[in-house]
Amino acid sequence: MPKLINKNTTLKEVLDQNKENVLAKYNVPCLTCPMAKMEMNELKIGDICGIYGIDLKGLLEDLSK
Repeated sequence: MPKLINKNTTLKEVLDQNKENVLAKYNVPCLTCPMAKMEMNELKIGDICGIYGIDLKGLLEDLSK
């Protein structure tokens, strides 16, 4: 069973659940960023949303589907 995704879930954990399409829908720039690939174990979804002005609530709802 997939782990529940929340604002403290790391980018790696989201990608491990094959949720790239949801991240792409919200234009999460980390998918194409070379630095993000090196830091994905530390990057938290809540922090990414805060930095880039992404709708955290909406993203979490879609990631949980």
